[in-house]
Amino acid sequence: MENTSNSLYLNLTMFVNIGHYRYPAFVVCFLLYSFIVYANLVIIMVISQERTLHEPMYMFIALLSVNSLYGSTGFFPRFLMDLLSVSNLISRPACFTQIYIIYTYASYEMTILGIMAYDRYVAVCHPLHYHRKMTSKTVLKLAALALTFPAFGLITCISLSARLPLCGNSIQKVFCANWNVVKLSCVATDANNIFGFLLTITTVFLPLFFVLYTYLRIVVVCGKSSSEFKGKVLHSCLPHIVLFVIYSITAFCDIALSRYNIEEINPFVAVILSLEFVVIPPVLNPLVYGLKLPEIRRHILKMLSLHKRIS
Repeated sequence: MENTSNSLYLNLTMFVNIGHYRYPAFVVCFLLYSFIVYANLVIIMVISQERTLHEPMYMFIALLSVNSLYGSTGFFPRFLMDLLSVSNLISRPACFTQIYIIYTYASYEMTILGIMAYDRYVAVCHPLHYHRKMTSKTVLKLAALALTFPAFGLITCISLSARLPLCGNSIQKVFCANWNVVKLSCVATDANNIFGFLLTITTVFLPLFFVLYTYLRIVVVCGKSSSEFKGKVLHSCLPHIVLFVIYSITAFCDIALSRYNIEEINPFVAVILSLEFVVIPPVLNPLVYGLKLPEIRRHILKMLSLHKRIS
Protein backbone atom coordinates (compact mmCIF):
# COMPACT_ATOMS: atom_id res chain seq x y z
CA MET A 1 0.00 0.00 0.00
CA GLU A 2 1.28 3.43 -0.85
CA ASN A 3 2.57 5.39 2.13
CA THR A 4 0.67 8.66 2.36
CA SER A 5 1.68 9.54 5.90
CA ASN A 6 2.60 13.08 4.83
CA SER A 7 -0.92 13.78 3.54
CA LEU A 8 -2.44 16.80 5.24
CA TYR A 9 -6.02 15.74 4.45
CA LEU A 10 -8.30 12.80 5.13
CA ASN A 11 -11.21 11.82 2.90
CA LEU A 12 -14.67 11.10 4.37
CA THR A 13 -15.72 8.56 1.74
CA MET A 14 -19.22 7.74 3.04
CA PHE A 15 -20.58 11.00 1.59
CA VAL A 16 -20.22 9.41 -1.86
CA ASN A 17 -22.90 6.88 -0.86
CA ILE A 18 -25.44 9.64 -0.17
CA GLY A 19 -25.50 10.63 -3.84
CA HIS A 20 -28.57 12.62 -4.94
CA TYR A 21 -29.99 12.51 -1.42
CA ARG A 22 -27.55 15.25 -0.39
CA TYR A 23 -29.98 18.15 -0.79
CA PRO A 24 -33.02 16.70 0.99
CA ALA A 25 -30.61 15.37 3.64
CA PHE A 26 -29.22 18.89 4.06
CA VAL A 27 -32.71 20.36 4.62
CA VAL A 28 -33.68 17.64 7.12
CA CYS A 29 -30.40 17.88 9.03
CA PHE A 30 -30.51 21.69 9.11
CA LEU A 31 -34.01 21.58 10.58
CA LEU A 32 -32.87 18.94 13.10
CA TYR A 33 -29.91 21.07 14.15
CA SER A 34 -32.14 24.15 14.47
CA PHE A 35 -34.57 22.20 16.65
CA ILE A 36 -31.74 20.83 18.83
CA VAL A 37 -30.35 24.33 19.44
CA TYR A 38 -33.75 25.89 20.12
CA ALA A 39 -35.17 23.11 22.32
CA ASN A 40 -32.06 22.68 24.45
CA LEU A 41 -31.66 26.45 24.88
CA VAL A 42 -35.26 26.59 26.12
CA ILE A 43 -34.54 23.88 28.72
CA ILE A 44 -31.37 25.69 29.86
CA MET A 45 -33.12 29.08 30.06
CA VAL A 46 -36.12 27.72 31.98
CA ILE A 47 -33.97 25.91 34.55
CA SER A 48 -31.55 28.82 34.98
CA GLN A 49 -34.30 31.47 35.36
CA GLU A 50 -36.72 29.59 37.63
CA ARG A 51 -35.42 29.45 41.20
CA THR A 52 -37.81 26.59 42.03
CA LEU A 53 -35.86 24.45 39.55
CA HIS A 54 -32.48 25.12 41.16
CA GLU A 55 -32.29 21.57 42.46
CA PRO A 56 -29.70 18.87 41.64
CA MET A 57 -31.96 16.87 39.31
CA TYR A 58 -32.81 19.92 37.18
CA MET A 59 -29.23 21.23 37.20
CA PHE A 60 -28.07 17.89 35.79
CA ILE A 61 -30.80 18.09 33.13
CA ALA A 62 -29.49 21.54 32.17
CA LEU A 63 -25.96 20.10 32.01
CA LEU A 64 -27.26 17.37 29.70
CA SER A 65 -28.73 20.06 27.43
CA VAL A 66 -25.45 22.00 27.43
CA ASN A 67 -23.68 18.82 26.35
CA SER A 68 -26.25 18.30 23.57
CA LEU A 69 -25.48 21.80 22.26
CA TYR A 70 -21.75 21.13 22.54
CA GLY A 71 -21.85 17.84 20.65
CA SER A 72 -24.29 19.05 18.00
CA THR A 73 -22.31 22.22 17.31
CA GLY A 74 -19.15 20.15 17.01
CA PHE A 75 -20.79 17.93 14.41
CA PHE A 76 -23.59 19.59 12.41
CA PRO A 77 -21.93 22.72 10.89
CA ARG A 78 -19.12 20.65 9.34
CA PHE A 79 -21.55 17.87 8.34
CA LEU A 80 -23.90 20.34 6.62
CA MET A 81 -21.00 21.85 4.67
CA ASP A 82 -19.83 18.38 3.60
CA LEU A 83 -23.32 17.51 2.36
CA LEU A 84 -23.12 20.35 -0.19
CA SER A 85 -19.42 19.97 -0.96
CA VAL A 86 -18.04 18.15 -3.99
CA SER A 87 -14.87 17.22 -2.15
CA ASN A 88 -15.15 15.83 1.37
CA LEU A 89 -11.56 16.32 2.45
CA ILE A 90 -10.81 17.36 6.02
CA SER A 91 -7.44 18.48 7.34
CA ARG A 92 -5.76 16.29 9.95
CA PRO A 93 -5.93 19.00 12.68
CA ALA A 94 -9.63 19.56 11.93
CA CYS A 95 -10.22 15.81 11.90
CA PHE A 96 -8.67 15.29 15.35
CA THR A 97 -10.50 18.34 16.68
CA GLN A 98 -13.77 16.81 15.49
CA ILE A 99 -12.82 13.47 17.08
CA TYR A 100 -12.14 15.20 20.39
CA ILE A 101 -15.44 17.11 20.40
CA ILE A 102 -17.63 14.17 19.36
CA TYR A 103 -15.89 11.71 21.69
CA THR A 104 -16.00 14.05 24.69
CA TYR A 105 -19.69 14.69 23.95
CA ALA A 106 -20.31 10.93 23.90
CA SER A 107 -18.32 10.39 27.13
CA TYR A 108 -19.99 13.35 28.87
CA GLU A 109 -23.41 11.97 27.97
CA MET A 110 -22.63 8.70 29.73
CA THR A 111 -20.95 10.25 32.79
CA ILE A 112 -23.74 12.84 33.23
CA LEU A 113 -26.34 10.07 33.02
CA GLY A 114 -24.26 8.28 35.65
CA ILE A 115 -24.35 11.15 38.16
CA MET A 116 -28.06 11.63 37.43
CA ALA A 117 -28.58 7.97 38.40
CA TYR A 118 -26.70 8.63 41.65
CA ASP A 119 -28.95 11.61 42.34
CA ARG A 120 -32.08 9.46 41.85
CA TYR A 121 -30.54 6.69 43.99
CA VAL A 122 -29.96 9.07 46.93
CA ALA A 123 -33.43 10.61 46.52
CA VAL A 124 -35.18 7.23 46.56
CA CYS A 125 -33.00 5.11 48.84
CA HIS A 126 -31.87 7.81 51.32
CA PRO A 127 -34.60 10.48 51.16
CA LEU A 128 -34.01 11.76 54.71
CA HIS A 129 -30.34 12.46 53.91
CA TYR A 130 -30.88 13.77 50.37
CA HIS A 131 -30.39 17.49 51.08
CA ARG A 132 -27.38 16.76 53.27
CA LYS A 133 -25.71 14.58 50.65
CA MET A 134 -26.69 16.47 47.48
CA THR A 135 -25.52 19.95 48.42
CA SER A 136 -24.59 22.56 45.82
CA LYS A 137 -20.92 21.81 46.50
CA THR A 138 -21.50 18.10 45.88
CA VAL A 139 -23.34 18.86 42.65
CA LEU A 140 -20.42 20.98 41.41
CA LYS A 141 -17.91 18.27 42.34
CA LEU A 142 -19.90 15.57 40.55
CA ALA A 143 -20.31 17.75 37.45
CA ALA A 144 -16.59 18.58 37.43
CA LEU A 145 -15.67 14.90 37.76
CA ALA A 146 -18.07 13.95 34.95
CA LEU A 147 -16.49 16.51 32.61
CA THR A 148 -12.79 16.57 33.45
CA PHE A 149 -11.87 12.89 33.52
CA PRO A 150 -13.10 12.08 29.96
CA ALA A 151 -11.53 15.30 28.64
CA PHE A 152 -8.03 14.49 29.90
CA GLY A 153 -8.31 10.83 28.93
CA LEU A 154 -9.30 11.69 25.38
CA ILE A 155 -6.49 14.24 25.03
CA THR A 156 -4.03 11.42 25.70
CA CYS A 157 -5.84 8.99 23.41
CA ILE A 158 -5.99 11.44 20.49
CA SER A 159 -2.36 12.51 21.02
CA LEU A 160 -1.32 8.87 20.55
CA SER A 161 -3.38 8.64 17.35
CA ALA A 162 -2.16 11.98 15.94
CA ARG A 163 1.46 10.78 15.98
CA LEU A 164 0.77 7.67 13.88
CA PRO A 165 2.09 7.60 10.29
CA LEU A 166 -0.82 6.73 7.99
CA CYS A 167 -0.80 4.48 4.91
CA GLY A 168 -4.00 5.87 3.51
CA ASN A 169 -6.43 8.75 3.91
CA SER A 170 -9.89 7.23 3.38
CA ILE A 171 -12.29 7.17 6.35
CA GLN A 172 -15.52 5.24 5.77
CA LYS A 173 -17.68 7.55 7.87
CA VAL A 174 -19.45 10.91 7.62
CA PHE A 175 -17.31 12.27 10.46
CA CYS A 176 -13.84 11.57 11.82
CA ALA A 177 -13.60 8.66 14.25
CA ASN A 178 -10.51 7.63 16.18
CA TRP A 179 -10.64 3.91 15.37
CA ASN A 180 -11.03 4.61 11.63
CA VAL A 181 -7.89 6.76 11.72
CA VAL A 182 -5.93 4.20 13.76
CA LYS A 183 -6.80 1.49 11.21
CA LEU A 184 -4.91 3.52 8.58
CA SER A 185 -1.66 3.33 10.56
CA CYS A 186 1.50 2.00 8.91
CA VAL A 187 2.89 0.80 12.27
CA ALA A 188 1.72 -1.29 15.21
CA THR A 189 -1.01 0.33 17.31
CA ASP A 190 -0.80 -1.75 20.50
CA ALA A 191 -0.44 1.30 22.76
CA ASN A 192 -3.45 2.97 21.13
CA ASN A 193 -5.55 -0.19 21.47
CA ILE A 194 -4.68 -0.74 25.14
CA PHE A 195 -5.25 2.88 26.15
CA GLY A 196 -8.46 3.07 24.10
CA PHE A 197 -9.72 -0.10 25.79
CA LEU A 198 -8.96 1.26 29.27
CA LEU A 199 -10.59 4.60 28.43
CA THR A 200 -13.70 2.83 27.13
CA ILE A 201 -13.97 0.84 30.37
CA THR A 202 -13.66 3.92 32.60
CA THR A 203 -15.89 6.30 30.61
CA VAL A 204 -18.48 3.88 29.22
CA PHE A 205 -18.69 0.59 31.08
CA LEU A 206 -18.12 1.90 34.61
CA PRO A 207 -20.94 4.49 34.32
CA LEU A 208 -23.06 1.81 32.62
CA PHE A 209 -22.65 -0.69 35.45
CA PHE A 210 -23.07 2.07 38.03
CA VAL A 211 -26.41 3.10 36.50
CA LEU A 212 -27.56 -0.53 36.45
CA TYR A 213 -26.50 -0.96 40.09
CA THR A 214 -28.30 2.19 41.29
CA TYR A 215 -31.53 1.21 39.55
CA LEU A 216 -31.30 -2.30 40.94
CA ARG A 217 -31.16 -0.74 44.41
CA ILE A 218 -34.08 1.53 43.53
CA VAL A 219 -36.14 -1.47 42.34
CA VAL A 220 -35.41 -3.28 45.62
CA VAL A 221 -36.60 -0.27 47.65
CA CYS A 222 -39.72 0.13 45.49
CA GLY A 223 -40.54 -3.54 45.98
CA LYS A 224 -40.93 -2.92 49.71
CA SER A 225 -42.91 0.33 49.34
CA SER A 226 -46.48 1.39 48.66
CA SER A 227 -47.98 1.72 45.18
CA GLU A 228 -48.14 5.50 45.63
CA PHE A 229 -44.42 5.64 46.35
CA LYS A 230 -43.71 3.41 43.32
CA GLY A 231 -45.71 5.81 41.14
CA LYS A 232 -43.70 8.82 42.32
CA VAL A 233 -40.41 7.00 41.74
CA LEU A 234 -41.45 5.88 38.26
CA HIS A 235 -42.54 9.41 37.43
CA SER A 236 -39.17 10.92 38.38
CA CYS A 237 -36.95 8.10 37.08
CA LEU A 238 -38.69 7.14 33.81
CA PRO A 239 -37.23 9.99 31.66
CA HIS A 240 -33.72 9.09 32.82
CA ILE A 241 -34.26 5.37 32.13
CA VAL A 242 -35.64 6.09 28.64
CA LEU A 243 -32.71 8.36 27.70
CA PHE A 244 -30.16 5.98 29.17
CA VAL A 245 -31.50 3.00 27.21
CA ILE A 246 -31.75 4.98 23.95
CA TYR A 247 -28.26 6.42 24.30
CA SER A 248 -26.77 3.00 25.13
CA ILE A 249 -28.37 1.51 22.00
CA THR A 250 -27.22 4.33 19.70
CA ALA A 251 -23.67 4.27 21.12
CA PHE A 252 -23.51 0.48 20.71
CA CYS A 253 -24.62 0.81 17.06
CA ASP A 254 -21.81 3.28 16.35
CA ILE A 255 -19.17 1.13 18.10
CA ALA A 256 -20.36 -2.00 16.26
CA LEU A 257 -20.40 -0.14 12.93
CA SER A 258 -16.78 1.01 13.34
CA ARG A 259 -15.67 -2.63 13.88
CA TYR A 260 -17.74 -4.03 11.00
CA ASN A 261 -16.90 -4.15 7.30
CA ILE A 262 -19.03 -1.24 6.17
CA GLU A 263 -18.95 -2.33 2.52
CA GLU A 264 -21.22 -5.26 3.43
CA ILE A 265 -23.95 -2.91 4.73
CA ASN A 266 -26.50 -0.97 2.69
CA PRO A 267 -24.94 2.53 2.25
CA PHE A 268 -28.09 4.35 3.39
CA VAL A 269 -28.38 2.15 6.51
CA ALA A 270 -24.67 2.68 7.27
CA VAL A 271 -25.09 6.47 7.14
CA ILE A 272 -28.16 6.34 9.43
CA LEU A 273 -26.39 4.09 11.95
CA SER A 274 -23.34 6.34 12.02
CA LEU A 275 -25.50 9.42 12.74
CA GLU A 276 -27.71 7.97 15.48
CA PHE A 277 -25.73 8.80 18.59
CA VAL A 278 -24.97 12.40 17.52
CA VAL A 279 -28.56 13.12 16.47
CA ILE A 280 -31.07 11.11 18.52
CA PRO A 281 -29.98 11.96 22.13
CA PRO A 282 -29.77 15.76 21.55
CA VAL A 283 -33.23 15.65 19.96
CA LEU A 284 -34.81 13.45 22.63
CA ASN A 285 -33.24 15.04 25.74
CA PRO A 286 -35.38 18.23 25.69
CA LEU A 287 -38.45 16.36 24.42
CA VAL A 288 -38.40 13.71 27.14
CA TYR A 289 -37.65 16.08 30.02
CA GLY A 290 -39.67 18.98 28.67
CA LEU A 291 -42.79 16.90 28.09
CA LYS A 292 -42.54 14.31 30.86
CA LEU A 293 -41.60 16.41 33.90
CA PRO A 294 -44.55 18.70 34.79
CA GLU A 295 -42.35 21.24 36.61
CA ILE A 296 -40.31 21.93 33.48
CA ARG A 297 -43.31 21.63 31.14
CA ARG A 298 -45.30 24.17 33.14
CA HIS A 299 -42.53 26.77 33.05
CA ILE A 300 -41.91 26.19 29.34
CA LEU A 301 -45.57 26.79 28.52
CA LYS A 302 -45.53 29.86 30.75
CA MET A 303 -42.47 31.25 28.97
CA LEU A 304 -43.91 30.55 25.49
CA SER A 305 -47.24 32.18 26.34
CA LEU A 306 -45.41 35.22 27.69
CA HIS A 307 -43.43 35.57 24.48
CA LYS A 308 -46.64 35.32 22.43
CA ARG A 309 -48.26 38.13 24.43
CA ILE A 310 -45.18 40.33 24.03
CA SER A 311 -45.01 39.73 20.28
